[in-house]
Amino acid sequence: MAAGYVRPARPEDADEIARIQLATWRVAYRRILPRHVLDNLDEAYLARRWSAAVQEPPSGAHHVLVAVEQAEQSYLVGFVAAGPADAEALAPGEPADALGDGVAAVTDLLVEPRWGRRGHGSRLLAAAVDHWRVDGLSRAVAWAFDGDAATRKFLASTGWEPDGAARALDVDDMLIPQLRLHVAVPPTADPS
Repeated sequence: MAAGYVRPARPEDADEIARIQLATWRVAYRRILPRHVLDNLDEAYLARRWSAAVQEPPSGAHHVLVAVEQAEQSYLVGFVAAGPADAEALAPGEPADALGDGVAAVTDLLVEPRWGRRGHGSRLLAAAVDHWRVDGLSRAVAWAFDGDAATRKFLASTGWEPDGAARALDVDDMLIPQLRLHVAVPPTADPS
């Protein structure tokens, strides 16, 4: 197991979060998304969006957390972004209240592939769950590409399962299927 930890993202992390996002997408999604789409993603644009997400979250229950690998020096190796579910968490045609109250939505959970299988994803997810408990969220949802077996397997290993909702993202006139997974937020363990 790697020596690592999770902390809240800082404004100065935005560039590295964008780099991790691009590097991960270009490896993990190369068979899912069109190559020219991945090649044309703008890292500076993504960094500006991550900077805004960190500095001006929509609410106190929106969090961007980063995973840090510790060695002779520390490296950001992954991140998770989550907050209360909004319209983006809904399936096409679902009414606005379909998910109910108290639901968290994971918008991103990525660990750069070269740092995978070292516990960073589990630490990120555990830290997010801790925030959800504090924020009063009792269930969580996340969309995963149907063809992203690694993400689906990782989430399934932690208790997530499909909830029956599906959608297709239109990426440059190509429909990419996704399915929604969900999990109950486990209560805090009794220390006694």
